[in-house]
Amino acid sequence: VSIGEEFGLEPGQVSTGKLVAALRRLGFARVFDTDFTADLTIIEEGHELLERLNKGGTLPMITSCSPGWIKFIEHFYPEYLAHLSTCKSPQQMFGALAKTYYAEKTGIDPKDIYVVSIMPCTAKKYECGRPEMTDSGYADVDAALTTRELAKMIRLAGIDFASLPEEEYDAPLGISTGAAVIFGASGGVMEAALRTVYEVVTEETLASVDFKAVRGLEGIKEAEVDLKGTKVKVAVANGLGNARKLMDLIKEGKADYQFIEIMCCPGGCIGGGGQPIPTTNAIREKRIKAIYDADLGLPLRKSHENPAVKTLYEEFLKKPLGEKSHHLLHTDYTKRGKYPEAANR
Repeated sequence: VSIGEEFGLEPGQVSTGKLVAALRRLGFARVFDTDFTADLTIIEEGHELLERLNKGGTLPMITSCSPGWIKFIEHFYPEYLAHLSTCKSPQQMFGALAKTYYAEKTGIDPKDIYVVSIMPCTAKKYECGRPEMTDSGYADVDAALTTRELAKMIRLAGIDFASLPEEEYDAPLGISTGAAVIFGASGGVMEAALRTVYEVVTEETLASVDFKAVRGLEGIKEAEVDLKGTKVKVAVANGLGNARKLMDLIKEGKADYQFIEIMCCPGGCIGGGGQPIPTTNAIREKRIKAIYDADLGLPLRKSHENPAVKTLYEEFLKKPLGEKSHHLLHTDYTKRGKYPEAANR
């Protein structure tokens, strides 16, 4: 929802189709949507949460899709690494599938696939270079570009972005639901997970898929969800200052949560460090509104309803948290020391 700002479009004006068209004109052979693997992340993460709740696993479980947050916890709260979900981020899940599932379906040698992700986040560059992100035998993602970097490439290529036609993502890795779309806003991952976890546990259809208690720019939000008699207390934090406050509360035994979403950037990914400048709260609000409006306008709004994800499990992964899923879609983390030069200043 932000690339158009680089070309004079209003904040919050969705220009996804033009983005796809621009990428094809820059020479990319296939253009897929990481919202597809955002849906996949929710399926894996939701089942991981349920397994921890049912089998006495480490709680609270904390989301792991923000690489800036992951770097932060590895340095400053390494004793809580076991609390992190083992799920890779949508970016890394996509790369792993591109070089396995997609390569098999198309008959392309994985070594001939070069995956470039377009992200609102500068920390994604670090994430795709992590040695853990090579479970397919190749780097999951070969390079990451920020929104601003892509805009610069488009300008240098002489492409008139505003006049581009609206084009569609390539199949089959370009299909997604509204739950995936809201990943970009603080509280979006939590809401997407709750939509799926509720229906998996209760085997009932949600009367309303909107969990508005976890939305908004407030630094720390909390809510309680009733899963047919089982109360699940959740929290959402955005910005590392708020993440630190929340982690300190947990450390002091003052926070009794089962599931926590933490995003490094204020407002979530829509306020990422690679986004168009300036990023004020007013602009964040417009981007967030566009995301939720897009969610409302989609026929499918729950990750487990994504037909392409269902096919992926049937043809390749077999089941959530299965052997192949664990190998390709999950990871581990590294205890790192605090920065000594910063501590001594």
